[in-house]
Amino acid sequence: MRIIFMGTPEFAVASLDILYNAGYNIVGVITSVDKLGGRGRKTLIQSAVKKYALDKGLNILQPKNLKSPKFNETLKALKADVQIVVAFRMLPEMVWNMPPLGTYNLHGSLLPKYRGAAPINWAIINGEKETGVTTFKLKHAIDTGSIVFQKEIKIYPSDNATDLHNRMMYIGADLVLKTVQEIEKDTVQLIEQDNTMVSHAPKLNRGNTEINFDQPTEQVYNFIRGLSLYPCAWFMLGEKSTKVYKAEYELSDGSDEVNTIKSDNKSSLKIRCQDGYIKILDLQMNGKKRMKVNQFLNGFDIDPLLEK
Repeated sequence: MRIIFMGTPEFAVASLDILYNAGYNIVGVITSVDKLGGRGRKTLIQSAVKKYALDKGLNILQPKNLKSPKFNETLKALKADVQIVVAFRMLPEMVWNMPPLGTYNLHGSLLPKYRGAAPINWAIINGEKETGVTTFKLKHAIDTGSIVFQKEIKIYPSDNATDLHNRMMYIGADLVLKTVQEIEKDTVQLIEQDNTMVSHAPKLNRGNTEINFDQPTEQVYNFIRGLSLYPCAWFMLGEKSTKVYKAEYELSDGSDEVNTIKSDNKSSLKIRCQDGYIKILDLQMNGKKRMKVNQFLNGFDIDPLLEK
């Protein structure tokens, strides 16, 4: 069976690796174009999938435009039986409908919950106790295709998005292998999604990652861990945008108004929410390096911001 694999970030590498090590015939790897990054944005950065594919000597394609006739001719010439997609971008129908056995995707949620770009983050932000991974057969509308397999994953109270991502990556890879084995045996059983259970996981941006302290404390805590280590929840500390990588929370009946900042100037920095305080443990002020709260307080004059 001839397989084309599509993916870009580290999350996709585990799935490509498990197929490669299982001996499948991967005739092409489609990934993003190299991007300028690093200091001064002068270094070409390769995707994690490209680095892996180069190491294994796999055939790599990096199209700028998935609809370009030249790319589609190249794709067709590879004569793939099936395409496997993990953490790539939305495919035009001319691409996903090309292989005779179809195109299958791995998604980081229990579909139809958390359709969209950031399912891992939003599951934690919303205080879910479990999530999972799903393989499904692609069709036109994003994340709506028929389900092949699902696997539940527990979300622990201390998990941040990176912790969950790292566990999900390998559980998802196992599911991809299981799915390909079923395709190979022609025993895939497709299950339609229940559209009454749909929820969404929109793309993260500057606007929807700002911390709103005028909420229950646990909700703010979930928001922070659901965005850590990337892209990070942020708030304005004085006049500076400040990312929060790690926090704790404490419930309290205190009389302080929401957004009140408390600090001992040594090792404690906390901000009032509706029913308690968020204790910031690890942060990064714009223009500064990431640091523990005690390091930060050692070099930042917090006094003008404190409630007297």
